[in-house]
Amino acid sequence: MRYVLALDQGTTSSRAILFDRNCAIVAVAQREFPQIFPRPGWVEHDPRDIWTSQAEVAAEAIRKANLTAANVEAIGITNQRETTVVWDRQSGQPIYNAIVWQDRRTASLCERLKLEKKDREIRRKTGLVVDAYFSATKLQWILRHVKGARARARSGQLAFGTVDSWLVWNLTGGRVHVTDPSNASRTMLFDIARGEWDDDLLALFGVPRSMLPEVRTSSEVYGETRLLGAPIPIAGIAGDQQAALFGQACTKPGMVKNTYGTGCFMLMNTGATAIRSKNRLLTTVAWRIGDRTEYALEGSIFIAGAVVQWLRDGLGIVRTAAEVETLARSVPDTHGVYLVPAFAGLGAPHWDQYARGTIVGLTRGTGAAHIARAALEAIALQVRDVLLAMEADAGIRLRELRVDGGASGNDLLMQMQADLLNTRVIRPRVAETTALGAACLAGLAVGYWGNAAAIERRWQTDRTFVPSMTRRERATITSGWARALARAKSWEFP
Repeated sequence: MRYVLALDQGTTSSRAILFDRNCAIVAVAQREFPQIFPRPGWVEHDPRDIWTSQAEVAAEAIRKANLTAANVEAIGITNQRETTVVWDRQSGQPIYNAIVWQDRRTASLCERLKLEKKDREIRRKTGLVVDAYFSATKLQWILRHVKGARARARSGQLAFGTVDSWLVWNLTGGRVHVTDPSNASRTMLFDIARGEWDDDLLALFGVPRSMLPEVRTSSEVYGETRLLGAPIPIAGIAGDQQAALFGQACTKPGMVKNTYGTGCFMLMNTGATAIRSKNRLLTTVAWRIGDRTEYALEGSIFIAGAVVQWLRDGLGIVRTAAEVETLARSVPDTHGVYLVPAFAGLGAPHWDQYARGTIVGLTRGTGAAHIARAALEAIALQVRDVLLAMEADAGIRLRELRVDGGASGNDLLMQMQADLLNTRVIRPRVAETTALGAACLAGLAVGYWGNAAAIERRWQTDRTFVPSMTRRERATITSGWARALARAKSWEFP
């Protein structure tokens, strides 16, 4: 028996999942790793923690299935995007911690680019808004602030990569330095129309071309790893949200998925057309397979599942994330409470780097259950904001939303989502669609699955949530949300 191994490197944990030919899960291993918060608004990871945790769970998943590396047909990689790693090519050691996608330290650099009117050129070439979220200003910060980094970079001693590149480098013992277009398109250094690193953008951010990984397709053999006991080809790479789009079988234009992870990410497949958003969404590469590049519209929400973690770790009103649904169900509504989880600013479609988290509507009768319910409602309301912008850009009315990610298992949240969108919400049988997408891209490259249609036929529904809220109830909640957002925006000034 042969299987495909997906390495799913996320913001708070590393996972490895084995899939069989029916796209069913055979074994899972997961390990959390430390989050580093040196200053308010700064978020870092030790790249060595990323690598060691990922290597450990890869071996563990194979052991759990009572298999060996010889049973693994290929490895697919999916990863937290935008997170920036710089390392020494000779030693393989990082020169600084990974700066995480949530990190806001470069907000002032982004403001300067806007004042200098550079944001228009950046958006035209990359499809991105200028924001600290993306990799370019993070890389620029490392080159400026780590002693000797700029000179070492110019002399070709340093390598840059998003987390996929860092993993492939380590898996291949430093022999392969690559990325794919889905990850490259998140750096703010990549021209999505030409499919190449852009020299003007590299000059703008002071990044030597020698640092950059080679951009390959999302489904091909890049090299092999021998670290698990036998040679295994590494054959698929996609950023986590694009991988989830593929794993949800959203391979036709107009299909939409939303992933509920640390953040929330909604993507609409737009096919071979890169739709330029008029509503402050991102235009991004979905994947490149063979010589065909497909694009997506994306709305990125910085804080989703992380607000539940905050209820647990910050407020201590629940002991486990799973308890939030029970607590929230104990009250019929939020009692007028709104929680805006702008802990790292607001993403699409607001793009306010200076927004901060806010709770409004508190009274003496407010309890932990109301706050818990408001937190779940906030996730669904943020998603609604993005969906309205996406429908306006694409000129279509969404008929269904496919969902995945950890919080998609929360039935109350999914019903809230259906109610607030007034749209069917469909949860698949295999909720690990991010890992599945990476596995499918790798499996296609080595012939494990014959074509994308063979994968699509294996996609199955677990549950469909149908809207039940009245128009008046929906209008009351959404108007209150708009008022709460207004109070959270521009809380901190540049």
